[in-house]
Amino acid sequence: MNRTPDSSNGYEAIADTFVRARTPTAGPRVVREWAERLSPGASILDLGCGFGIPISQTLIDTGFAVHGVDASATLVSGFRERFPNVPVEHNSIEQSHFFGRTFDAVVAWGLMFILPVESQPVLIAKAARALVPGGHFLFTAPKQPCTWEDGLTGLPSTSLGQEFYERELSSHGLAVIGHDEDEGENYYYFARKIA
Repeated sequence: MNRTPDSSNGYEAIADTFVRARTPTAGPRVVREWAERLSPGASILDLGCGFGIPISQTLIDTGFAVHGVDASATLVSGFRERFPNVPVEHNSIEQSHFFGRTFDAVVAWGLMFILPVESQPVLIAKAARALVPGGHFLFTAPKQPCTWEDGLTGLPSTSLGQEFYERELSSHGLAVIGHDEDEGENYYYFARKIA
């Protein structure tokens, strides 16, 4: 499978198009409902935060302490312009040290399946390590194993499927506590760190 050499998996090259194409209504409702289980002001790491709209924006507006990581320099620049007081790192998920700290929750909305297949378990393992005991993890990926062409980058996207993701989560001390689907047919996995 051919991948571009950039760590943004093609998103730096189409960053401006992505900003214009991102549907602000896909995600906020489910993310807001999921975040109700967190304490007020909880710390949340948004992986693949992009330019911050709408997921980081939703969490910030709800009063959470958000930190972001994204591999696209252009999208990180846009994030900094919108949220100058919110820590954000320009780095790949694979290389980031996630600010050298732990968080009450980790979100990876629209990220898992654009990563190379070998990086998807890395994301889960690193998210688990970044969570405090009892911390929450949310990510999106299709329920069924499948591969398709990303509509913006033209690169392959791959979901390894619910069975794989739940097995991987469990192997890192994360218990699946629920699922959801939003108006845009994005499928959600909710997990909690039990160890």
